[in-house]
Amino acid sequence: ELVEKTQEGQPLEFIFGVGMMLPQFEENLKGKEKGDKFEFKIEAANGYGLSNPENVIELPNATFERDGKIEDGLLVKDNVIAMQDNQGNRFNGRVEEVKDDSVVMDFNHPMADKDLYFKGEILDVRDATPEELDHGHVHSGGHHHH
Repeated sequence: ELVEKTQEGQPLEFIFGVGMMLPQFEENLKGKEKGDKFEFKIEAANGYGLSNPENVIELPNATFERDGKIEDGLLVKDNVIAMQDNQGNRFNGRVEEVKDDSVVMDFNHPMADKDLYFKGEILDVRDATPEELDHGHVHSGGHHHH
């Protein structure tokens, strides 16, 4: 199943070695130079991990209420809902099951339990600018994206 593909003229750009990418992704690209082709697999356990049953929890319907109401179409199986815990941490949960008074939510990463396959070509390698390192992302083609 193809999950993501970069478009010609819009390659994946990242700063190597700062934790933007999966460690094994970077390890497989280490030492590669412009023009090098690559193809590799990352086992699920070394990618986004394996599903943890503790990340599947049942929440009362009241959790999803706004002004005493639950938005129509919100609590539907496989719907992904942006949520926040008591400490203000944000994360996404997938509706696993809707019961009469509660909802079973899965907070595992959507790519948990999946082996990952990568194939491509290195189009360019350069040192990151101090500004890019400070901002934590690539400024491509003179553009500054946030």
